[in-house]
Amino acid sequence: MRFRSGILPAALVATAALAPEAARASFLSGDALDTAAMVLAWIVIVVAPVIAIGLFLVVHVLPEKIAEKNHHPQQSAIKTLCFLSLVFGGMLWPLAWLWAYTRPVIFRSVYGTEKHEHYFVEMGERAAKGELDPLELDHLRDELADMAARGALPSKLRELPALVAQARPRAPAQPQAGAPATGGAR
Repeated sequence: MRFRSGILPAALVATAALAPEAARASFLSGDALDTAAMVLAWIVIVVAPVIAIGLFLVVHVLPEKIAEKNHHPQQSAIKTLCFLSLVFGGMLWPLAWLWAYTRPVIFRSVYGTEKHEHYFVEMGERAAKGELDPLELDHLRDELADMAARGALPSKLRELPALVAQARPRAPAQPQAGAPATGGAR
């Protein structure tokens, strides 16, 4: 390649002009450097471990929260496994995570449900208030009947079938005035 005679020398002059005069290891000097090092040391020694421990605890509680959200029937055991995982440095945490996400197939075959009894208490309260639609109410009645057919209901659920039998489903929502009708041929 051929360069014009003026471009290459101009580029070399510009590069030399922009180059620093002397290289420094830090932009701080003297007491400012000591203060910055002290602040950084305190952050690394005190703040970072506190944040790391907090994140460790939050992550180890996740399987318990997932089991509660999904109404897992064995959430007490999952909570215990989470605690043991904290004691053993996180070694059991993957097992708690997997257990929280699995469906308890054998539990359903024995007890007739895949849900914790808190789920049925909560749904029974909603049914008594008339907050369930007809499908949810029928499903709740069927599940309680299946559980009762397999054996004695837990003490918290013994009065629930009678309460649910008296419950009325939520009335369907009325369309707003002036709203276009849904359905029909298109």
